[in-house]
Amino acid sequence: MNRRVWIGTAGALSMAGLGGFLYRMAPSFWRQYASELQRPIADATRRPAPAQWPDRGLFGAWLGHSTVLLKVDGVTILTDPVFSDRVGIDLGVTTIGVKRLVEPALRDFELPKVDLILLSHAHFDHFDTPSLRALESGQTTVITASQTSDLLRVNKYGAVHELAWGARAYAGSVAAQAIEVNHWGARVRTDTWRGYNGYVLEAGRYRILFAGDTAITRTFGSVKSSRPFDLAIMPIGAYDPWIRYHCTPEQALAMGEMAGADRFVPVHHQTFQLSREPHTEPIERFCQAAGEGARVLARQIGDEFQV
Repeated sequence: MNRRVWIGTAGALSMAGLGGFLYRMAPSFWRQYASELQRPIADATRRPAPAQWPDRGLFGAWLGHSTVLLKVDGVTILTDPVFSDRVGIDLGVTTIGVKRLVEPALRDFELPKVDLILLSHAHFDHFDTPSLRALESGQTTVITASQTSDLLRVNKYGAVHELAWGARAYAGSVAAQAIEVNHWGARVRTDTWRGYNGYVLEAGRYRILFAGDTAITRTFGSVKSSRPFDLAIMPIGAYDPWIRYHCTPEQALAMGEMAGADRFVPVHHQTFQLSREPHTEPIERFCQAAGEGARVLARQIGDEFQV
């Protein structure tokens, strides 16, 4: 097993062996795993065309879960890239984890050159090592949470920056500042030292908020300034029963507004069955809370938008 994969799984496997770890995930996990074995992954009904986006302006597309492709005045940014059919512990011959409901709107090999990858935290549905290996490039900068770069092959990228809350790093003309959110960073329960971030991006005339994963918190008020956000990427799913670590759609809207945002791309829904709420409930509740108009820029996987 590759050393970096081992680092990501050793904490769980060393406790009582693979069998003991998987037993602790039972029985609800195994019921879901068994039910997903024969279930096909649905096609994404919308496919964005980033090759047609010009080099001037702010363009984007929601590719699924927390993966958003942005192009900001010619700079290409990708958040929490996950393109695998399953996310979880990679055992080589198979992956033990949850299965996608819907294919990504674009596969990794269909993407344009990515200048910056933003990683919010090390959970498998946000930090997918097979996807990240497919995106390795000497022209790509990775900005990730503290104590998470050991999961990457850092020499395969142009630069890798670990950020603690309040710290800042640059990728070309884009400045990224890590901000505090209400979540947790352990990948396999025992590695609780790992960090977890949201990000404020400043790219020329544009200001973008990527909240990562978060439960309700008032910390988003600290990033509000006289310069409003042009876009807020906010998580809206997996709140039932995980309300201690994931916000409701209404709370996501309130936190984005607290930060000073008025346009939103809701993420973390419709892609994996991570919780009990109905499949379309998060986006329906978010749109209802946001009201009519053009505030919600992406509602279905594959939706493109321009700010």
